[in-house]
Amino acid sequence: MKHLSIALILLISANHSWADTYPKNPNIDILNYTFRIQLSDATDVIVSEATIDVRYLAAGEQSLRLDLVRASQELGNKGMVVIGVASEDRALNFTHKDDVLMIQLPAPSAKNQRTSYKVSYKGIPATGLKIANNKHGDRTFFSDNWPDKGRNWLPTVDHPYDKATCEFIVTAPAHYQVVSNGLMIEESDLPDGYRLTHWKQSVPIATWLYVLGVARFAVQQVDQFDNKSIETWVYYQDREAGFYDFAIPTKKALAYYSDYVGPFSYEKLANIQSNSVSGGMEAASAILYSENSVVGDRNVRWRNVVIHEIAHQWFGNAVTEYDWDDVWLSEGFATYFTLLFIEHEYGHDAFMQGLASSKKSVDAFYEKNPNYRIVHDNLSDMSKVTSSNTYQKGSWILHMLRGVVGTDNFWKGIRSYYKKYKDLNATTDDFRREMEEASGMDLKDFFQQWLYQPGILKFKGSCTYDKKKKEISITLDQVQTDGSLFKMPMELGIYLKDKQPMMKVIQVNEKSNVFTIAVDAEPEKVVLDPNNWVLMDAEFGRK
Repeated sequence: MKHLSIALILLISANHSWADTYPKNPNIDILNYTFRIQLSDATDVIVSEATIDVRYLAAGEQSLRLDLVRASQELGNKGMVVIGVASEDRALNFTHKDDVLMIQLPAPSAKNQRTSYKVSYKGIPATGLKIANNKHGDRTFFSDNWPDKGRNWLPTVDHPYDKATCEFIVTAPAHYQVVSNGLMIEESDLPDGYRLTHWKQSVPIATWLYVLGVARFAVQQVDQFDNKSIETWVYYQDREAGFYDFAIPTKKALAYYSDYVGPFSYEKLANIQSNSVSGGMEAASAILYSENSVVGDRNVRWRNVVIHEIAHQWFGNAVTEYDWDDVWLSEGFATYFTLLFIEHEYGHDAFMQGLASSKKSVDAFYEKNPNYRIVHDNLSDMSKVTSSNTYQKGSWILHMLRGVVGTDNFWKGIRSYYKKYKDLNATTDDFRREMEEASGMDLKDFFQQWLYQPGILKFKGSCTYDKKKKEISITLDQVQTDGSLFKMPMELGIYLKDKQPMMKVIQVNEKSNVFTIAVDAEPEKVVLDPNNWVLMDAEFGRK
């Protein structure tokens, strides 16, 4: 495989050649969205008005581009129809085609100008907001925005690079309860059997993290963490099982990540049963779980999903990837930090079992996708935004990084990264720089080989002992056949009779490597990577 030089890699990064293909406009910053949405039992049509608060960071902008899927025959006449756009009570010209709402400004923008726009629209969402009966046969409304389906029912800049605060003001039949991001501002009964519910999220988040749940819920105020509410929202029929399942380990996970990473960013944490996701969806402050997650036995599978989605509140939600190409900054991080909490709470053996399971997934994926790499290159197909490798190999990369820089430096870098980019966006290069600053090491080669190129690491080697010289000789060859070559520090465990094991680190840089190590006596055994720091396959024994 052809390798790019480090200088070329830096040039490419500087020119954002790794960026996904979304048409970003850094001159426009959306500050807040307010969505006023009317729901009904008589129809699946939603009637909505979005107020969009915009700040222009440069002069001369003549239009505002928003994503909104347009109603069409191809979608079975589902989609949104824009009724009108206005600003300061003045109607504005707009076009709505190719799922883009383009608003023409009445005059070119001034630098730092702040303007609000109102978009009135209605329609039946083709996806993004699931209006359907739940498993009990009750009508419900649940969002399903990941990764860019929010545009099916919300006019937004539907990309993680532009984070904004949001409000949902929902009018629905009064037999429903409504849950969303942030804090409930108002809940008022209205005439004719309707209820208005207003939720406000005061911390900027990416649009895929906006959430809406409308159903007949049982709601429990479980506990508090840092004076913030921990809540459970489940179907009223599943009250007993759901309250039992979600009672733990939310508070312990919140405490762990707050202590080790940094402060929890949001106003509450709600665990919500829904029919719009099959696993978990880490919406900020209000996590959705499959309706089948509620079984009343606190099983390990769903416990780990809860931990994973809570880890996302730090990684993906508070610190958000600037491009979809860097989605491992969400999923790889949440996967590894799930394992770190599991180790903290349930023991080292459970942590190692998780790593072993992840390795099996990585190996199986590689067999079918040998050219896959973690950081995408100009991703244009959003169906491919994640894979099992984004999660499991991404997790292993963090584990290996911790092994390379040391645990203390790893946590130092993680805390610095979180502090600097909390409630903002970050790139893989941003993360690398924070880890380099924390460790004092040049990590370009490590990041390049594990994140920007495909391939796996396979070793074949042996150990011999020279009684006269009192030294062992190690041969270690990289035998992967995919063309990749890795530079990795490798730990050796040298076990002498009646003595503490010697731990030596060798630096493997070449395809074929030879090392000699002085010892006091003939070792009983020599183990490659005894503490499981490296994602690899190895045949290693004594001659």
